[in-house]
Amino acid sequence: MNDGQKIAAEQSQGKLAQALREVRTASAEREDVVVELREAARMRLELLAQELEPVFADVPPEEIQFDFAISSGVQPRLWIDAVTHVALGRDRRTYRFVRDTRLGRTVLAESTEIKPVADQVTRYIAERMIERQRWLDGTVEPLRPASAETAVATGREAGDDGVDEPAEAPSLANGEARARRARKAGQGLRAFLSGLVIVLAGAAVAFAIAAAIYWERLAAYFAAG
Repeated sequence: MNDGQKIAAEQSQGKLAQALREVRTASAEREDVVVELREAARMRLELLAQELEPVFADVPPEEIQFDFAISSGVQPRLWIDAVTHVALGRDRRTYRFVRDTRLGRTVLAESTEIKPVADQVTRYIAERMIERQRWLDGTVEPLRPASAETAVATGREAGDDGVDEPAEAPSLANGEARARRARKAGQGLRAFLSGLVIVLAGAAVAFAIAAAIYWERLAAYFAAG
């Protein structure tokens, strides 16, 4: 390798090293920007959390469906429960309170101000607490509907303006019960007949196969006789 080739190789290596330095510098600058945006978003969410801190403190400990935590990552989120959270929009200034459902994501509140979003989050927490209390206080639904006689007796005990249920209600209920039993009996009979037909058809097929197999032997036997 002559001097000219050595100088060209050194220059090409110098250009590559310079390009590597430029790429590393640009990457570091982008990472700094991402970190700054993430820190700015987290700071805004912390301000919202401070606004909601009295509300979070009033929630009883037994209300375990709520999270009330800020998650880290590229896009920080203030989680209210497993399906709702507050995040910042693309402008890093707009608060978006969203809920994930089976049909997609629903925006419950969106504003550049903290108070409207905080009010909506507070209302959502109250609605969830009431829903849970109603679920806990709910009565057990009977698997079978009450009979007409029971309904009449209940109505009389409750004092339904002294008006009795029609006298034919028990007979209607009994008629429906008899009709159900008749339908069940008919279904059982049809199933039995279907099974009998299948058995007879199988027996006929087996007899035909046996006759075809032993026909030649029987014919030879009778001829010899």
